[in-house]
Amino acid sequence: MANKRVLLAGQQNAGKSTIFNMLTGAKQHVANYPGVTVDKKAGYFSHENEKYQLIDLPGTYSLTSFSLEERVARKALLEEKADVVLNVMDASNIQRSLHLTLQLIELEQPLVLVLNMMDVAAAEKVKIDQDALSNALNIPVISCVGRVNQGTKSIKSVLGQAKKTNYSVSYPKIESTLDSICQFIEQLSLSELPSLRWAALKLLEKDSEVLKLLANNTDSTSFEIFKNDLDAKLVDLSEELAMTVSDYIVAQRQKAVKQLIDASVIFESHSDKPSMSQRIDRVVLNKIGAPLFLVATVFIIYQCSIVYGYELTNYWWPYLASLREIIAGILPDAGFLYDPYVRSLGLWMVDSANTLLNYIPIFIILFALIAILEDSGYMARIAFISDRVLHKFGLHGQSTLPMILAGVFAGGCAVPGVMATKGIPDNRARLATILTVPYMNCLAKIPLYTLLLGIFFVEDKALMMFYISTISIISALLVAKLLTKTVLRKTETAPFVMELPRYNLPTARSVVTRSIERTWIYIKKVGTIVLAVSTIIFVLLQFPGVPEGEKQAFHDAANKAIQKFERSIAKTDYAESINEENLPSLVNYYTDFKRAKLNASGAEESKRVNVDFEKRNPDFYVLIVPPKGDKGAKVVSRALRKLTSERKKIRREMKERRLEASLLGSFGRSIEPVTQFAGFDWKINVALFSSFAARESSVATLGVLFQQDEDSNEKLEQRMESADGLSQHGEITAVALILFFILYPPCLATVMMIKVQTGEYKWMLLSIVLPTTLGFAVASTVFTIGTVFNLSGIQAMTTAYFTGLFLLLLLGFKDHLIRKRLPDEIEIKNI
Repeated sequence: MANKRVLLAGQQNAGKSTIFNMLTGAKQHVANYPGVTVDKKAGYFSHENEKYQLIDLPGTYSLTSFSLEERVARKALLEEKADVVLNVMDASNIQRSLHLTLQLIELEQPLVLVLNMMDVAAAEKVKIDQDALSNALNIPVISCVGRVNQGTKSIKSVLGQAKKTNYSVSYPKIESTLDSICQFIEQLSLSELPSLRWAALKLLEKDSEVLKLLANNTDSTSFEIFKNDLDAKLVDLSEELAMTVSDYIVAQRQKAVKQLIDASVIFESHSDKPSMSQRIDRVVLNKIGAPLFLVATVFIIYQCSIVYGYELTNYWWPYLASLREIIAGILPDAGFLYDPYVRSLGLWMVDSANTLLNYIPIFIILFALIAILEDSGYMARIAFISDRVLHKFGLHGQSTLPMILAGVFAGGCAVPGVMATKGIPDNRARLATILTVPYMNCLAKIPLYTLLLGIFFVEDKALMMFYISTISIISALLVAKLLTKTVLRKTETAPFVMELPRYNLPTARSVVTRSIERTWIYIKKVGTIVLAVSTIIFVLLQFPGVPEGEKQAFHDAANKAIQKFERSIAKTDYAESINEENLPSLVNYYTDFKRAKLNASGAEESKRVNVDFEKRNPDFYVLIVPPKGDKGAKVVSRALRKLTSERKKIRREMKERRLEASLLGSFGRSIEPVTQFAGFDWKINVALFSSFAARESSVATLGVLFQQDEDSNEKLEQRMESADGLSQHGEITAVALILFFILYPPCLATVMMIKVQTGEYKWMLLSIVLPTTLGFAVASTVFTIGTVFNLSGIQAMTTAYFTGLFLLLLLGFKDHLIRKRLPDEIEIKNI
């Protein structure tokens, strides 16, 4: 038996996604923010032996083809052939919501009206007579409170009662025109149109999609005659109505809505006092308070997540280190000079994963704070606040959601950010948003920022993260201005319309659940994409290997160290028991013991390490911890310490040489003559190259390029600080790298999504070439100036930040100043 199809339709922020979760049990993202659903989403449920497929459509205020989200919703309503359409409505805003209901009725859909948020309506003294509204519209009407799972049974019980109603909105002054258009369309027998009257209304509203459908199903001569006749009728009707036909249609719907409200709704509010949301908005949305409150919010987010969250990694890292120890114990033992490939690859992957998993505490806090902003309703205010600014740079208020999804507050992802641009009706702003969304601080960028801040900016983490977060926005706005004044200057534009939801108190369950879910997505990405990339990087860094001549030199050095060890212990009683076969095992035992002692916290755990290792191999233990009076064991212990130290040195040099001689190392060195102007050496080049597949790979690759020794289990920060690598360039290189990473081309998945969303390769190529050029130019400039003037890292970042801010203000207010001077200039000319 085929599943019955149920469509969820409703205006933005009406709670459709909540109803979707309530019926299906799915964990779809629900937030107090308009436009969260940007595409169709499907789920399944059953009731009374019937199986249903539930499809959640994007929130839309109407069924025009003005915006992409309206087109997605309308296309689904036209093509899905739904058995039921659940029209979810915000009961507290019923007057506004009924406009969409009337359009669904005109589309002749089998409707059930769901009055959601009845608790909010009751709190605002709005009483709805469900029976009166049901009788007036002649469709089932059900009330519910989706956020507390109230009304599930009621909704399911009326699914079988959904029907096409005979209710109709009256358009007395255009009825004759509607009839004549319907007669023309009826001759075409178009299966794509479920309602002739709806199609006729759309044609009178100059709907391009319906016009295109008619053109494709009519011979050109007939269509041209019809089109000319339609245009003439629209002109005549506009003169007769003293308004456009579209405005008349909206006015008649408003009249119908008022009649329905009068018949079924009572507004009992007797107080003129502003609501709680209005009182809060007086503070957070006024001209002075809005920017201050927004900046303070961003700063608090980074102070709590990056600064305090980073402190938690000190408690989290020992667990990851213990996991590495367990895996290292399972893998084949290390050789004296060369390790089995299984061991090398296994530890490589573990180190790559641990480097990124170390930041889990940061993401848990960060995602929780973002969830609070979403649920509280402040996220929508951010869009409202930012529209005036965004518009000056060719963007749109609705560009805010894609930027938030991509990581305005960090922790987002550019892929859903690009996908969310579907809802932007302004085509120019949409393309500009698509091309600038990758500049945001997606969660994949945060590990590199956190790494560099943990090494070079320990005392200034919060300030640096504030700079990074806001300079990302500054960069996006400047690039958007550049694009809209050049390649996008001739594309169409549209106005900004958005609803501000009420403020709500976030629930602990929702915040914790979403924080964990989003962190789990990050963990899964580390476990799939990043590990796959790290494996490829491993292969590219292993071959072709160290040249034979150098390899022999390393062998000779190792043999020399072994011979020295043998001479040192020759006169002890243990000389005969140590041979070529068990010497690697003895050295590995020694390094394992030293690492375990180093990682032991407290005297008790240190004693436990001794006990464990004595059980593991008593014969080796006496050589590591010589008994009192055993001079021979002490001699062996000292010689073993020297041998292990020499072995570590040889292995480190050999690994370094192998990396330099590898395919990827050669590539990194080949572009070093150019990248040196930004302070990037071959290791940074390799890390940046690997991050094109996945941003997190930059840190994972650095984690394996700055390899740790067998007897250590350190954080990457500690390895890079002690290595002769990035730290030799100092803070200026770190700042140049941060700025380049902000402007760096989007990852592979985002590039592919840009192609999907724009449909053209030229935008995909532009999204790679432009950021690379800008990023390298900015990084090189900052590195050069910082080096010449001997600036500290924080001074270099501050200089770069305020330079970008100055350009932003200059370009943002330039048009305003021109417009302000224009009347004076005209007046002078007239005189």
